[in-house]
Amino acid sequence: MNNPDMAGMTIIYDGECPFCSNYVRLMSLRKATGKVDLVDARSDDPRVTAVQNQGYDLNEGMVALYGDKVYYGSDAIVLISTLTGDGSIIRRLCSVIFRNPRRAAFLYPFMKFGRRITLKVLGRKSISPAPA
Repeated sequence: MNNPDMAGMTIIYDGECPFCSNYVRLMSLRKATGKVDLVDARSDDPRVTAVQNQGYDLNEGMVALYGDKVYYGSDAIVLISTLTGDGSIIRRLCSVIFRNPRRAAFLYPFMKFGRRITLKVLGRKSISPAPA
């Protein structure tokens, strides 16, 4: 599903969440999209502020910027899973599970809950909103 007209992908995710960090690295997007920018939502990268100012709550979901579109939450997971899937058995399993939009939408709230609990246990705070 590699599209040569695309200039790559940007993923804005919680760099302090072990699940989020491992997922975006696991899925090997460079094979499918070429250039991939992984942006920690806790950084001062202007793209973080830009998506927050568009109304995306990065505590509630990651963002994938691909082509001219913004994919948020379960839609970002579906996109990533649709573009990947070759390689390790874990990567293939994640891809099969999450490429179905209904299944991803059903599972995403449970993933967010697990993330919140994990961050609490690790003593990590929520992502700060964009400055006003």
